[in-house]
Amino acid sequence: MPIVTIETWPMPQERKSEIMKKITKVFTDFGIPSQAVTILIHETPLENWGTAGEQHCVTYKDMKR
Repeated sequence: MPIVTIETWPMPQERKSEIMKKITKVFTDFGIPSQAVTILIHETPLENWGTAGEQHCVTYKDMKR
């Protein structure tokens, strides 16, 4: 049934697990079985992602990861 795709920069494993559980809960709250929910996380390195002409590795260099 639902397939959720997340485009993000790299994140810790624990965070991915938490996100998947919370997204699945949204669907199960609507009566969709958890086994029917598929979640894909695509991680793009900050140096391959940019906004306003600047790489995110520069824009977010001081960001806690």
